[in-house]
Amino acid sequence: MSTRSLTSLPIDLLLDPKSPSRPTAHGQTHGQRLGVSRQGRDILGYRLGHGPRHVSLIAGCHADEPVGPAMLDRLAAHLVELPVDAPLLSQVTWYLVPHANPDGEARNASWTTSVFDSTGAMTDRFFDLGLYLPQVVRELPGDDIEFGFPRTPDDPDARPENLAIAGFLRPGGPFALHASFHGMAFAAGPWFLLEQAWIDRTRELRDRLRRRVRALGYRLHDIDRHGDKGFHRIDEGFTTRPDSRAMVAHFEAAGDPSTAALFRPSSMELVRSLGGDPLTLVSEMPLFLVPKEHFAGDDLIRPNIVRQLLMERDPDAIRARAARAGVEAMAIDDQMRLQLEYLQAALDSALTE
Repeated sequence: MSTRSLTSLPIDLLLDPKSPSRPTAHGQTHGQRLGVSRQGRDILGYRLGHGPRHVSLIAGCHADEPVGPAMLDRLAAHLVELPVDAPLLSQVTWYLVPHANPDGEARNASWTTSVFDSTGAMTDRFFDLGLYLPQVVRELPGDDIEFGFPRTPDDPDARPENLAIAGFLRPGGPFALHASFHGMAFAAGPWFLLEQAWIDRTRELRDRLRRRVRALGYRLHDIDRHGDKGFHRIDEGFTTRPDSRAMVAHFEAAGDPSTAALFRPSSMELVRSLGGDPLTLVSEMPLFLVPKEHFAGDDLIRPNIVRQLLMERDPDAIRARAARAGVEAMAIDDQMRLQLEYLQAALDSALTE
């Protein structure tokens, strides 16, 4: 089998400040109103293209992860303006849900809309840790959208957002590729999660992503959670994606059966259930970079410096403590670039001829 990619994403164009950051009023006509959130906000999806290989991409499942939605908005804005015979549309049918959690997005707008560059001017470059920590909002375990997909098509207790997205994706199966774009508050660098069934088929993908991360001047986040919640280390910077059954087992072992009972299938498990052998993956881009040496011993998940920062409430005190510890924001454009690089590498792995 040839490894020639069926698709090539114009990454530089997508990230060009002059390119549309979201679909225009014309482009929005291509969007479908899939349903509404708990608070009545629209859930929009885009079914674009007419190719034989189906790809599903979602973002924003967690309330405090704004970069994935911004990236998918840019991709949707590009795709809706392409001519119908463009390779990206003639070879692939895209299912995009950029904003899976509009209620959570609205609750975090107080810090996600305030960004700065290295000189302090307000531009779309970095998030401000001094604003983030006092204002960030995230759902409790068991109530997030990523692990809330319906157990059955009419699951009465599933969140409306999950029912809407599942109803949109289900007719598109089987998929060749599914990606859910996530983020982390703190990490040593980008972290990539992969479908366990595809480990042997993604060696080139993993080597490629490692080169791209280093070329941008970053380290990889590389920890071994020994299977906790489904995270099994593959190699440097890569681990298996989490699994709802492993999540249930984690909380049951912790003596919290009530939380364990709340977990439903993830978007990756939903797509895998629709048939075929799709490559499923998750990107984890850190909003804030913590020096690698802090992630050691018992501090793999929440290093001591992060706990110290969480105790501060004054924005200036947060910024000062972070600066002393070498904690710094990761450039938003670099986060989006690496998400797109991951997507491109996945397309090259999953869509070959």
